[in-house]
Amino acid sequence: MTRSPAALLAAALLIVSTFHPDAVAPGGEPRPSPGWVMPLRGAAVARGFEAPAHEYAPGHRGVDLAGEGDIVSPANGVIAFAGPVAARPVVTIDHGDGVVTSLEPVDTALQTGTAVGQGEPVGTVASGGHAGDGTIHFGVRRNGEYINPLLMMGGLTRPILLPCC
Repeated sequence: MTRSPAALLAAALLIVSTFHPDAVAPGGEPRPSPGWVMPLRGAAVARGFEAPAHEYAPGHRGVDLAGEGDIVSPANGVIAFAGPVAARPVVTIDHGDGVVTSLEPVDTALQTGTAVGQGEPVGTVASGGHAGDGTIHFGVRRNGEYINPLLMMGGLTRPILLPCC
């Protein structure tokens, strides 16, 4: 059965408009629902996420945020690591279901195993790291794979396929 180009385009539009690509993680697992909070008040993205071509390729596996005040946990979790990595103070939070965030540079007094609630302070902006002064790097891994942290907040606009002509 041959379909007209118009019928194929209509079918494609229906698929694009009804499928939410971020609702399911690779492997078919549901993603956490958007609604996390930014780790800095008044956060502005100073540098966006740049997915690498493959696991060892260059890229920017998170976003750099400029903002003010204490750094807070974007969602409920447990401090999985707090300490220096390559001379940078890092805080890692395990949110369960394979979702882990990393924040750096962060000065913190919290210890590994400390439970933190969404929006609770985890530290203050430290110096160092690749981000500019007063800026933090915010990374999110889902089952070991880096994803754009803005996905967790619903902060990306969805592309819309429009008919041409």
